[in-house]
Amino acid sequence: MRQEPRWNRNCRTPAVRIPSMIFRSDNRAPEQIRPVNIIPDFISTAEGSALIEMGNTRVICTASVEETVPAFLRNSGKGWISGEYGMLPRSTLTRTTRESAKGKQSGRTQEIQRLIGRSLRAVADLKRLGERTIWIDCDVIQADGGTRTASITGAFVALGLALQRLIDAGTLTAAPIKDFVAAISVGIVDGEVLLDLNYEEDSRADVDMNFVMTAGNKIVELQATAEHQVFDDAQLAKMMAMARQGIQTLIAKQQGLLGMLALRQ
Repeated sequence: MRQEPRWNRNCRTPAVRIPSMIFRSDNRAPEQIRPVNIIPDFISTAEGSALIEMGNTRVICTASVEETVPAFLRNSGKGWISGEYGMLPRSTLTRTTRESAKGKQSGRTQEIQRLIGRSLRAVADLKRLGERTIWIDCDVIQADGGTRTASITGAFVALGLALQRLIDAGTLTAAPIKDFVAAISVGIVDGEVLLDLNYEEDSRADVDMNFVMTAGNKIVELQATAEHQVFDDAQLAKMMAMARQGIQTLIAKQQGLLGMLALRQ
């Protein structure tokens, strides 16, 4: 039996459901990442470097090669990749005191630089790297959300360029890298899943997530926090799908810059 339209009590026209509209401060669609620009060899004195820009977030990433390893790896035949992270005082809207002036790093800084190191080591063959350390330094010069994820994406480019120099010098025959890796944020803001949050969105997100994934869609790390509201399996699946899509876009950018890199076979 045909169902009659539901009538509004105050008028004689059928009630129509209007879909919710998503408004972002920078006019992006929910699944759209910010404009991305990666400038390789940004610092001429480093073995590898890149400036990554994701919207108004800008991070300088460098990779420095040292022919030594931490004490726990001496005579093991394995190398190491370590990350460091910092923010310029006026990378934020108001000046942030330098951590060196405070005499210690914040817990946030330590957490992020460990994340950077773990993310790169996850796709590296440390045995083939040999007994050398690659220091990754990520310095935020302007912050508008997603600084840790931008750091990981840019750091991989800097790492790849440094490894290419080792190959060109005959030190390595191929880059000891098993896959590309990148990172991006996803969140729930005003009940809607959004990709690549800027600061305005991140500061009021109900749910905040950071995904680190490889070109092969393998998850390296997933950080998730229900800031104000819990989330369910369906929302998690949607966030994961958006993150995967965004990370593949970032990896395509990396591959465009590192296409000549001979990965480990």
